[in-house]
Amino acid sequence: MNYPRNMRGYGERTPNPKWPNEASIAVQFVINYEEGGESCILHGDEESEKFLSEIIDAEAWPNQRHMNMESIYEYGSRSGFWRLYRIFTESNIPVTVYGVATALARSPEQVNAMKNANWEIASHGLKWLDYKDKNKELEKKDLEEAISIHTAVTGSPPRGWYLGRCSKNTLDLVTENGSFDYISDSYNDDLPYWINLNGRDQLVIPYTLDINDMRFATKQGFNSGTQFYDYLKDSFDILIEEGRAGFPKMMNIGLHCRLAGRPGRAMAVKRFIRYLKTHNDVWLAKRIEIAEHWKTKHPPTREKLIPSQMSKSQFVELFGNIFENTPVIARKAFESELSNSTDTILGLNAALCFQFRKLSPNEKLKILVSHPDLAGNQLEKKLLTDESEKEQYSAGLDVLSKSEKDRFENLNKAYTLKFKHPFILAVTGLTKYEILKSFEARLENNSSVEFQTACNE
Repeated sequence: MNYPRNMRGYGERTPNPKWPNEASIAVQFVINYEEGGESCILHGDEESEKFLSEIIDAEAWPNQRHMNMESIYEYGSRSGFWRLYRIFTESNIPVTVYGVATALARSPEQVNAMKNANWEIASHGLKWLDYKDKNKELEKKDLEEAISIHTAVTGSPPRGWYLGRCSKNTLDLVTENGSFDYISDSYNDDLPYWINLNGRDQLVIPYTLDINDMRFATKQGFNSGTQFYDYLKDSFDILIEEGRAGFPKMMNIGLHCRLAGRPGRAMAVKRFIRYLKTHNDVWLAKRIEIAEHWKTKHPPTREKLIPSQMSKSQFVELFGNIFENTPVIARKAFESELSNSTDTILGLNAALCFQFRKLSPNEKLKILVSHPDLAGNQLEKKLLTDESEKEQYSAGLDVLSKSEKDRFENLNKAYTLKFKHPFILAVTGLTKYEILKSFEARLENNSSVEFQTACNE
């Protein structure tokens, strides 16, 4: 069974993104433009907005206008946007806008300012809605309408996509659409990465919900600009420290006009930009620039044989003899759960060992008994599996003197008589002398200890 989530990512040693000018960190600011696209009776919605405002735990008002909520959102377009616009343009900081299509359509002056500042305007969906309960056909229709309105309002189609309140169908629908250089409905990494859905490669540039002013509008969030600044600074400091140690990352910063655009919060943004400017090894970029860089420096690659993408027959054929003559272990591993985590040597080893360790003592004993003697008759008569033959050859067990052969034969007989299964040792990398030494030492073990030792080997 294939487990669709990727819990491994890049693993312990992340790739060097090779940011321009050998930067130690890429810093990317997003301004979410949602004002005028939120749920509202005036927009044909069934209820008022309840998400991300100054009213914590707001309730939606069915079939009514919520004048306070509307007013809070209006602050973002009327005042907050322009405050953030001045801060970023005066600081010469590039910005990506996540623009809700219907909100952009209601804000021609703000869109004109974004274009004049050469900001990227990515798509934030048709309306600021939650799609978790929407059917796939409706979401697809809204996706296509969002692109159409966005193109008509800005003059060009969006190259980036972030829905935010997405459904289980969003990644499939956006990748299937095929018109986006990147998508960002993901929070699972500090670097971009590729996914392949139905044969199509799609770049994902993860976003953030923690380095994000939305936490001013949620429980256990920021309650002052100082807290926000401290969090921005601490996040930046550890990421640039990692970058200077050879593992550069990306820092996403999410802002909203109605939230960070308020004076006390905008000052935190301004202070952080001043701090940012004191560092020389920072690449300030738009998300589309990060996408273009990643496509050039880290294009998608395809492995020919990936365990988690194999058929059952392929998997069992290839890995069925890792436990000697016991394909059932590979079969159980396949039927249990395969994922990106099992696509590495370490992960595959763990998946197979997991199935072996779950067996009863009698089942384990049957597997031990199926193993050949070291330097025994099966080696001499070439009756071993390819894997066992190569392993024994690597230790020189095919070129023993007569006295060495006799010694191995006597030890094999004594061991099998005492423990009721062959002596098992992972001999790769060992000499015949080291093997004999281990053989003799383990003959002194009791049955319980030796059974566990053989299983471990």
